[in-house]
Amino acid sequence: MSDQPRILYSSDGSHKLQCQKCGQHPCKCPKAGALVPSEHTLKIRRETNGRGGKAVTVVFELPDNEAYFKELAGKLKTHCGSGGAFKITTIEVQGDHRDKIKLYLEKLGFKVKLAGG
Repeated sequence: MSDQPRILYSSDGSHKLQCQKCGQHPCKCPKAGALVPSEHTLKIRRETNGRGGKAVTVVFELPDNEAYFKELAGKLKTHCGSGGAFKITTIEVQGDHRDKIKLYLEKLGFKVKLAGG
């Protein structure tokens, strides 16, 4: 923990400048390093459970770099021509696009495994 006591109550607004994670100003949290795609293996699966029978392609086991994968999710959705979403640990693309996504990620340098049947 830090030597500095945490603010319990403040009417001056200084608490709004503190980082939500570490409680410091300026933030002392470690920054996400540059992501090297060749060092990571991503897995892709097709899901239909809980989606009314509609297929969804899910990329999971993402390394911790939210900004990079949020941008990648947008590129994958554009590449496949469909909608989808970025969740904290997964990227979901509507439809069965496992092959398209696998080739796209391999071009970026990731190792890719197809999971499931």
